[in-house]
Amino acid sequence: MTASTESGAASTGGPGLLDFMDVPDVVAYAGEARDGLSETPAEPLIAAMKTVYDPEIPVDIYELGLIYRLESKPNGDVEVDMTLTAPACPVAGELPQWVADALATVEGTGLVTVQLVFEPMWTQERMSDEARLALDMF
Repeated sequence: MTASTESGAASTGGPGLLDFMDVPDVVAYAGEARDGLSETPAEPLIAAMKTVYDPEIPVDIYELGLIYRLESKPNGDVEVDMTLTAPACPVAGELPQWVADALATVEGTGLVTVQLVFEPMWTQERMSDEARLALDMF
């Protein structure tokens, strides 16, 4: 059996994961590119992401393990790859913008770009011990 490609059809012609999802590639933007900025340290960016919660889960998205990549560029711009606990998440179209908006509040941050990705798929193993404790999943 051949695995599905991200765009949908596998070499067998069958549907892939994205064929069943309500949310296409989501990219969210906030802030703006500006001259004179430098790389933003990770700590305040992580703190900003910890203010964003999936409304259905009482744990922030960072501790849930939804952030796959956080990159602060030398010019102050920030790029994030994130995922969802489930592709059919009701706030899938909004959550990346919430993350972008939160990151844009960090002093010295330029343009923030948040990409919603689904590979690798999120699993409960990505959660921090703090998240597991809050959700009573030990």
